[in-house]
Amino acid sequence: MAHDTYTSPFQTRYASKEMQYIFSEDNKFKTWRRLWIALAKAEQKQGLPITDAQIAELETHKDDINYDVAAAREKECRHDVMSHVYAYGVQCPEAKGIIHLGATSCYVGDNTDILVMREALEVVRRKLLNVMALLAEFADEYKAMPALAYTHLQPAQLTTVGKRAALWLGELYMDYAEIETRIKGLALLGSKGTTGTQASFVELFEGDDAKIKAVEADIAAALGFEKVVPVSGQTYSRKVDYNVLSALSGVAQSAMKFGNDMRLLANFKEMEEPFEKNQIGSSAMPYKRNPMRCERICALARYVMIDVLNPAFTAGTQWFERTLDDSANKRVAVAEGFISMKPETLALIVEGKAAKGDVLACARVAGVMAAKKTSELIPMCHPLNITKAKVECAPVREGEREDGRVGIHVTTMCGVTGKTGIEMEALTAASVTCLTVYDMCKAVDRGMEISDVRLLKKDGGKTGLWLREE
Repeated sequence: MAHDTYTSPFQTRYASKEMQYIFSEDNKFKTWRRLWIALAKAEQKQGLPITDAQIAELETHKDDINYDVAAAREKECRHDVMSHVYAYGVQCPEAKGIIHLGATSCYVGDNTDILVMREALEVVRRKLLNVMALLAEFADEYKAMPALAYTHLQPAQLTTVGKRAALWLGELYMDYAEIETRIKGLALLGSKGTTGTQASFVELFEGDDAKIKAVEADIAAALGFEKVVPVSGQTYSRKVDYNVLSALSGVAQSAMKFGNDMRLLANFKEMEEPFEKNQIGSSAMPYKRNPMRCERICALARYVMIDVLNPAFTAGTQWFERTLDDSANKRVAVAEGFISMKPETLALIVEGKAAKGDVLACARVAGVMAAKKTSELIPMCHPLNITKAKVECAPVREGEREDGRVGIHVTTMCGVTGKTGIEMEALTAASVTCLTVYDMCKAVDRGMEISDVRLLKKDGGKTGLWLREE
């Protein structure tokens, strides 16, 4: 793995190989080609002059994506879909004239998104079932073991360990039912054309409505769908994204409840996480058994729960048949910063013993607030209606950095839908997050040092994607 380019912890630490592939470029562009093949076959079946040899040529090259050709073409035409149509045509010279015939960009873009969501939800469903099975076994095993119950976090009547596990299980079952509903409810966009009227296909098939419907039905069947969206603009309704994220938010809520309950029970010395043979609980106190897994569960759950807001705004800003609030003019910037400190200062922060309270929680809030106030701090910065602002603070212990420094690594991500960049907001958030850590801990460590405040990634707008290369 390269160490000179920004990578997300969601990729390196938390995501499974299976889920990483589902959202990979390979899966995306191979799916595009599957869709183009399905379209060609359906159009041929309904009488368009498409030969078996052309389809065979498309089939031959469906999995060997010529990324270099597509990238070079996109620099010229500034259009991702047509760049890949061109690249596919370079590999398939006999068939290039029938690739994407009658379709709009959303034919591959939106249909692929639906397919990816279905694949990902199926993984989530399977993992949910596995967790539920393990919890059911645990609940049955300990159904008679008495335990003190708590209401208002105050001691109450007795319950049992198994009964408490059944509470967690019950909520996960509700999540499973919701995930199942979302999977069954997904419909392919189909071949709707530029405004949802199928006008291009009306022209291709000379107004034969039966043939147009048959094409769409054949495409859906080829991709494993029983139905297509009955009515749409250029895109499927963005409420689909919201509904899927809402279901995932439900899973996150249940996970966070479990994680918080376990953290409290660990403090009460009633239940605790597994502690591996060579695990180190704390750099200063290696014997400690910190509930790190549950803390991570809660942190990741918060991330998912907050993400529901983004598709909600996107769904609400789809003017008429389609706008690009979900695409080209969505700007995203990622920045980072680092504040180094003494190991004992880091221990105070991580263990929640700093005199001024929860340092990292306060720093995250300060970073988000700073992003929203950037135009008031930096001259010539436009005030922006920020749609997303996230701050992550990761403790860095001894031996985890090549330079040996200990401290807090801050990563910020800001997003906006508009005609201007959002780099300054992400950088300001990183700076203020580090400053807040300093302010809350300066009484014990005035030698803390803020460094490496820099932009890691910028995406969107005319200039497209920029990544730090060093």
